[in-house]
Amino acid sequence: MRRYFPFIQSLICYLFIVLFVYAAVSKLIDFETFQTQLGQSPLLASYAIPISYGVIIIELVVALLLMFDRFRKLALQLSLLLMVMFTTYIVIILHFTAFTPCSCGGVLEKMGWTEHLFFNGVFVGLALIGIRIANNSQIWKRYIIQQFFLILIGIVSVTILYGLSEKKSQYNNAFTRKYIPHLAEKQTTLNLESTGYYIAGIDSCYLYLANTETPLFLKRYDYLANQIKDIKLEIDQYNLPYKRVITEVQTSYFYLGDGSVGILFRGKIDDWKAKTISKGDVYYNQFVVADSSKFGIATYSTKVKANVLGLLSEHQLQLNYNSLEKKLDGTFESDGTLLWNSQLKKFIYVYYYKNQYLEFDAELSEMKTGNTIDTISKVQIDVGYYKKTKQYKLGPQTLLVNKLASIYGNQLYISTDRLGNFEQKIEGTSVIDQYDLVNKTYTHSFYLYHSPKKQLRNFTIYKNKIFAIVDHELYIYNKRK
Repeated sequence: MRRYFPFIQSLICYLFIVLFVYAAVSKLIDFETFQTQLGQSPLLASYAIPISYGVIIIELVVALLLMFDRFRKLALQLSLLLMVMFTTYIVIILHFTAFTPCSCGGVLEKMGWTEHLFFNGVFVGLALIGIRIANNSQIWKRYIIQQFFLILIGIVSVTILYGLSEKKSQYNNAFTRKYIPHLAEKQTTLNLESTGYYIAGIDSCYLYLANTETPLFLKRYDYLANQIKDIKLEIDQYNLPYKRVITEVQTSYFYLGDGSVGILFRGKIDDWKAKTISKGDVYYNQFVVADSSKFGIATYSTKVKANVLGLLSEHQLQLNYNSLEKKLDGTFESDGTLLWNSQLKKFIYVYYYKNQYLEFDAELSEMKTGNTIDTISKVQIDVGYYKKTKQYKLGPQTLLVNKLASIYGNQLYISTDRLGNFEQKIEGTSVIDQYDLVNKTYTHSFYLYHSPKKQLRNFTIYKNKIFAIVDHELYIYNKRK
């Protein structure tokens, strides 16, 4: 077997040479895109320029060293270190960040993140074999200790980079929250077995849960009796290129809409059969139900090249072109959450990227502004342009101020990941800030406690209960008055 060691080592070296040269050349061919992709990375955005040059130089230098016998031992150790760092980066991207960037060229561009994780794992194993052959006379204990520390250095270095990036994105505020301890007490949890669920509606007995992956099925959860029932929805048009169907349930009606094809359905909950009430009148990003025949929409207007709000009622469309502020690009900067307050009969629009929300009357004619306690009054967005796909995409340096929003009575509730003065990130919690819409004041904040390492994806308030979807679980809390 030992007589084959030189051949195996040479084969491993040639594989690494091909890998590194191919990866480096691919990056150089489309260097501008490579830099843009690094700038969109949750870990590397602050260091995109030096890293873009450094990675290519290191890959080519290691490939060159692998060509000479006298440098192969060092080159294989460098190869192991690089592959461990690349692998650690992918693990963090897949499991510990909310934002998944585009690929970074080369082989990675041809594979998904998970596939490339396994690909890297194979090359880590090849590097270990090559190093062992190069140190054939070394005792196993010393070999294991040396490679363990080399692997540890690779993991720790990337983890530190991630930690610095997290700290930079969170600890940069100057406001102070007023917390009410144990305001929300967990009552029960329900395993939904999928992360695609969101809250479609609620009444005094039932919580309706829809799923983006199976849009024609609802779960009706009787939260008083703790019973759940699956419901099949029917529509009168199936042969359309649907992309993202959203369901909303209110009183005796349910609604389905897909803004990408410009369609809205309405049906009664006693038979769960919906008919088309609008088709081709407007393409929209969001819709909310004001009543059974009037809808608020958020859409992009080609006329003013910006996001605007509008009213849609029985094939009649009315757009308010001055509803949303537009200073930069008119698109990302004005993104937000559109809500309807049935108690106050008002539309509420909460901006994602600045500390402001808008309040409109039922006709979208009168507008008032309110502010959240965050200090970000000017949008700070990180937009990258990808020539290949001709798309603009937001990067991790974008400051997301108001992540999720819900409304009940005269109270506005906003979930945010932003930390204020004297705050530390508490694992397994989500922060909810509460505002009085009548007095335009911040009242207090409270924690929703849930499973650690999980993400709050959707929540709503009804009377004294809070319903929250955290990844694949539904949490129900009792809210103290």
